[in-house]
Amino acid sequence: MGPNGDQTLRKPATAPVEHFPMPASHSALLGQMLLEAGQIGQDDLDKALAFQREYGGRLGSILVRMGALAEAELLAALSLQLGLPVMGSNELPRTTQAYLQAIELSRLGAEWWTDQEAAPWEGIDGTVLCIARDPLSPALAEIVEQAFQPHSVQWCLALNQDLDRVIDQIRNAYLAQRVKPGDDIAHLREMAEEAPVIELVSNTLAQAFNDGASDVHVEPGERAFKIRYRIDGVLETRLTLPRERYDAVASRIKLVAGIDIAERRLPQDGRFSVRLSGEEIDVRVSSVPGVWGESIVLRLLPKERQEARLDSLGMAADTLNLYRRQVAEPHGVILVTGPTGSGKSTTLYATLEEINDGQQKIITVEDPVEYNVSGVAQIQVQSEIGYTFARALRAVLRQDPDTIMIGEIRDLETSQIAVQAALTGHQVFSTLHTNDALGAFTRLIDMGMEPFLVASSVRLAVAQRLLRRLCPDCAVPWQPPAEVAEQAAELSRRFPGLGADSPKWRKSVGCRACRGTGYRGRTAIYELVIVTPEIHEAILGRAGSRELLDIASRQGFRSLREDAVIKASGGVTSFEEVVRVTGIGEAPP
Repeated sequence: MGPNGDQTLRKPATAPVEHFPMPASHSALLGQMLLEAGQIGQDDLDKALAFQREYGGRLGSILVRMGALAEAELLAALSLQLGLPVMGSNELPRTTQAYLQAIELSRLGAEWWTDQEAAPWEGIDGTVLCIARDPLSPALAEIVEQAFQPHSVQWCLALNQDLDRVIDQIRNAYLAQRVKPGDDIAHLREMAEEAPVIELVSNTLAQAFNDGASDVHVEPGERAFKIRYRIDGVLETRLTLPRERYDAVASRIKLVAGIDIAERRLPQDGRFSVRLSGEEIDVRVSSVPGVWGESIVLRLLPKERQEARLDSLGMAADTLNLYRRQVAEPHGVILVTGPTGSGKSTTLYATLEEINDGQQKIITVEDPVEYNVSGVAQIQVQSEIGYTFARALRAVLRQDPDTIMIGEIRDLETSQIAVQAALTGHQVFSTLHTNDALGAFTRLIDMGMEPFLVASSVRLAVAQRLLRRLCPDCAVPWQPPAEVAEQAAELSRRFPGLGADSPKWRKSVGCRACRGTGYRGRTAIYELVIVTPEIHEAILGRAGSRELLDIASRQGFRSLREDAVIKASGGVTSFEEVVRVTGIGEAPP
């Protein structure tokens, strides 16, 4: 039951693990509650109960460690079952002084409170509120209630990460500064195996996955470190913790990722798999040394993903038709360009899903293989043993492929093999890091490719970016400036039927459903350049980007910004988001 007597099974923003022991009957009740609420399946409950009978432990903790239940859902069930209020991060005292005053009132001493992993503070009505790792311990309750007489004591549930933060605040205020472990590797391993550290890392991953984050950033500073989630392409700070805890957290992440915890001077990469909310997730870990410690980024990749479809990515109807006609051709190079995180791989995977009819041999060469595609032979590049893109491609060409997907063209050798494969009758898809579609041609030439090879092999260049979608629950109508409305009107004349001819401008507001951001989910914007005879001749003549743009514009080219403005005028996204992704913009060509 929450503080307001709400008995609904609600899902808090973040969640702790179950901290306290309960009788078997309570465990059975908890399992039944979770089952009836649809939070777990019968098979998971049976496995957890069997494990509990054999090895003991708390049912909720077992379910969480099995990956069958998110800790957010466990907290909601425990609050309902036990009738204890849940203290969110914003409901806890903001200053350490509030805890210190209550500790002084108790006369128990700060060391006793930190040893018990508990923290008190005084509420506005004189009631003493307490959070603890084990809030139902009879011995702890008896001592605390006697210490605070005649004040009444209210025990509360709190997130482990919040409890850890509060205990650190109390410890740092009263106890001597902890000695940094330095190069004591044994000590680092010991800290990484401590239960609070394990729970913090597990909670962080579970909450990131539940919130739809693609990456988790752990960033140390001089006095604190931050944990940030990248959600819909934008970083959001979720936790700020004392710097003293960073070494233990970093060591835990590196340990499970198979990274050398003793090496903190060089970049390292690792990976591990984890089960979150019933799904198997691959986690890729990258650590880079910085001034205040290693910056660690964890990328979350579900092993099972919803099948990507070209018509669900955000391509406008005319763009989708052009793209489908080009990918239906049996040979030639199709390049998808854009910066890291712009959705290039998703577009290529969706393309492979569409053309994979079981009648042709499709092979991919990737670094790394992000998702498994049924019916496609996928090859993982391993540069550390000399198995590069170029070497893998040479082997692939001896496998009688019809279609080849290259994860990325990074050098001249790879581009040469890709072009030769296209010229000998193969269909080749790949990605390239350029700012726009027209830049793909000049980028290949700058790598050392001859212009005639580029012009003869590349059939289509695509550039893309990702825009956040407006939250449907809180977006409100918006009146654009005159110059923006005028540009949208011009686009409606050039590209009728795409939404700009019936504008529905909206802007973001923010609500609980979108966590106050004003956006939920993302869509893609695209620009396509087909190598027509005129562009073919321009590439042969080493034409610059301006000349290529003039030719493409006469043939109906639509830029990324123009595609974004059309989506904004249709109410899909906001103009503010258009500016964030595409820049201030320029006059239409």
